[in-house]
Amino acid sequence: MGAQKGIAIICNLDTRGEDIIFVKELIERRGHNAILLDFSMEEPPPFAGDVSCEQIAERGGLDIATVREYYRTDRARATENQIRGAALIVDELLQAGKVHGLFGVGGGTATLVATSVMKRLPFGMPKVMASPMAAHPRYIDQYVGTHDITMHHTVLDVVRMNPLLKVQITNAVGAICGMVEMGQGTDFKFSQPVIAITGFSFAEMAVQAAVGLLEKEGFIPVVCHAQGKGDRAMEEMIADGIFDGVMDICIGGVIENLFGGNRDPGPDRLMAAVRRGIPMVLAPCGLDMLSYGGRVDKLDETRDRSQYVQDALRIQVRSNADELRQAADVIAERLNQCAGPFTFMIPLQGWSSLDQAGRQNYDPQADAAFVQRLKLKLNNPDAIKTFDLHLYSEEFARAAVAEFTSLYKQTASAGV
Repeated sequence: MGAQKGIAIICNLDTRGEDIIFVKELIERRGHNAILLDFSMEEPPPFAGDVSCEQIAERGGLDIATVREYYRTDRARATENQIRGAALIVDELLQAGKVHGLFGVGGGTATLVATSVMKRLPFGMPKVMASPMAAHPRYIDQYVGTHDITMHHTVLDVVRMNPLLKVQITNAVGAICGMVEMGQGTDFKFSQPVIAITGFSFAEMAVQAAVGLLEKEGFIPVVCHAQGKGDRAMEEMIADGIFDGVMDICIGGVIENLFGGNRDPGPDRLMAAVRRGIPMVLAPCGLDMLSYGGRVDKLDETRDRSQYVQDALRIQVRSNADELRQAADVIAERLNQCAGPFTFMIPLQGWSSLDQAGRQNYDPQADAAFVQRLKLKLNNPDAIKTFDLHLYSEEFARAAVAEFTSLYKQTASAGV
């Protein structure tokens, strides 16, 4: 099991004291130090936490009496204060080496407070939230976002321990204990340049081949799933300086954001690499489709187009020439601000496994409309290079890695 580890429990003892004691005892029986951080806002708790609600309130900037008053009149302000105070205290415990993982348990408010604190912690730090809110479709993005938080769906509300709830809480505690026991820490060191690659199933052959080829060239490739959250997380990690370059093969998030697709990564796609000036190779995989699975309104609007039914949840609708021209305008506007070298690679035989001769989403005319518009709007049209290849191929991967390696060497020799 290894050395004793510290696990901070973010909780509100005023309404869930009995349940939290059960959690604390489970962790301690496992040989770890359980540290209760009590953010209670409604009533004085039945017993004090290791870090009391009074201490958390004060670190947030308000005294506990004011927090309790705001809880009745301005609950959002009270909650924000406790999040702020808890985050500061957790950071101090982390810096002192006393905390190796965070555990949250409770309902809606506890989930918001605990996950808000978790999102401020470094990548790789174990974080588990046990909550009946874990599967709520409207809130889960706010709870997790792009962070490595494990949500454990208790199904039942965390109120009064019972045999069914006990099973779920025990499983969740087992998860956080296992994580801190096996965790590798958060101090990541790389002996070689780290390169981000975007990928998803419709580019898989090229992405998998590119990973091996990049390794042979002396890089550490990291694949980021371009399903909206993965490419958004990549943008944040680029901004944080984690990646030394990017092979952005799947930039479909740009068109998903423009037209409300399910893989929308937000309005800043591409901009982290643009601002940092790291070498960048781009390709148009994903621009040839819009993900509208489960979207009756969108599917009805596009019923006259090819719709590839991937499974019960995922339907890919072919993007048309007008949409692609609008995407080209946005991409050009962003790349025109680029502080570093880039190449936009155009595979002439198709952009994804769906966009190839004989398949229903094949539309070379629409693809050509994008290329024409991009050449028109890009300040440096010579950065666009065409290849008589299909993107979904090892040959395209070889060409893309060769192009990236050339850009990277140019950047390194220039001392950028």
